[in-house]
Amino acid sequence: MNKSNELFERRKKTVTNGVGVFVESTVAKASGAIITDLDGKDYIDLGGGIGVVNAGHCPPEVVAAIKDQADKFLHTCFHVSAYEAYVGLCEKLIKILPHGENTKVMLTNTGAESVENAIKIARQSTKRSAVICYSEAFHGRSMMAMSLTSKIKYKYDCGPFAPEVYRIGFPNTYHQQKNQSLEEFSNQELAKLDHFTKTYVDADAVAAIIIEVVQGEGGFNVAPKPYIEGLRKFCDDHGIVLIFDEVQSGFCRTGKWAAYEHYGVTPDLSTWAKSMGSGLPIGCVIGKQEVMDAAQPGTIGGTYLGNPVCCAAALATISVMEKQELNNRAMAVGDIVRARFEKMAEWADCIGDVRGLGAMIAMELVTNRETRAANPEVCEVLTDKCLEKGVILLKAGVYKNVIRVLSPLVITDEELQKALDIIEETLKEILGGAIK
Repeated sequence: MNKSNELFERRKKTVTNGVGVFVESTVAKASGAIITDLDGKDYIDLGGGIGVVNAGHCPPEVVAAIKDQADKFLHTCFHVSAYEAYVGLCEKLIKILPHGENTKVMLTNTGAESVENAIKIARQSTKRSAVICYSEAFHGRSMMAMSLTSKIKYKYDCGPFAPEVYRIGFPNTYHQQKNQSLEEFSNQELAKLDHFTKTYVDADAVAAIIIEVVQGEGGFNVAPKPYIEGLRKFCDDHGIVLIFDEVQSGFCRTGKWAAYEHYGVTPDLSTWAKSMGSGLPIGCVIGKQEVMDAAQPGTIGGTYLGNPVCCAAALATISVMEKQELNNRAMAVGDIVRARFEKMAEWADCIGDVRGLGAMIAMELVTNRETRAANPEVCEVLTDKCLEKGVILLKAGVYKNVIRVLSPLVITDEELQKALDIIEETLKEILGGAIK
């Protein structure tokens, strides 16, 4: 038995089954876009730790910053003894992601924690309780975040869920747009939202609407620009706090610091984590000062929020992203992946859609292009066989029939093309005589 198999045997005996296995791989070391397992086999990583290592595995500058801070102090709790790294990181975030004229920040440990705090802030700001969220959404696994999350699989036997959460359909262009312009489709979906607030929950009772402008776990569904513009107006008209969840789409993934920058729309609050710290647990809520400051002292925060080592990692990560111009690199990576996926779709009928924004690109696998019925079977076989050949792939979507690419943005063209070659040859093997 090899070392990787041995580790999984030990895992089965010690780690609870609720901690799922998305990819059956191990790691001994990682650098850039390459993961080396316990048996010395290299993998091209197209999953990026689920969108966490946009700046690559173990950027030397980030590792050095972590070591330097660890030599000084590991923890004081920012509520007790303030430190430069926390304030400096907040200043940097405000500079690259301003929310209106005046912006404030709170740091968190995770994306779910960012969402939890954003909802608390929105409720205190509006003195309202209801929250509207979307189908196919993923916002985390803690209680409020899980209540906002759409997929039932993440919520088995976990109820009762947080009250005053109302879900509406996401404006999914691939599955719902019918011979309409984007403008017409968006107006139709906005009309549904207006009707929703007359039949399910009064708009005057809604504290916040939270949306991923590019859904992550939901399958990289990209919200139409006219819809997001209309959503901003709807929230303004009704005094509702608009929250954009950028946990998976942020920090250069879409070719900008925030996916919402592609829309020309600024939210009242936004939530962040994942690639913010190159793998160390750190996230944040960023928002308009008047909304953020509505939170009463002591109602948000926590013992470990804005840990100094994590802050140092985040500052160094943002610096790497700036120096290496990873927003530009994301656009180049996205162009390569999209072009290859679209080329595959010319001969593979099982590819129903290729979509995404920047380097957040996916292809949806279907059994029939007319009905667009999900094909999780091919998706499962494809990811398993690619893993055998040295490529780590992640699935997404309600039916796990979407291949999503979240590779480190520092991946070389050679590594990326090699990984895409493996995906292509593997898909041809699976389809056999079914190729056009």
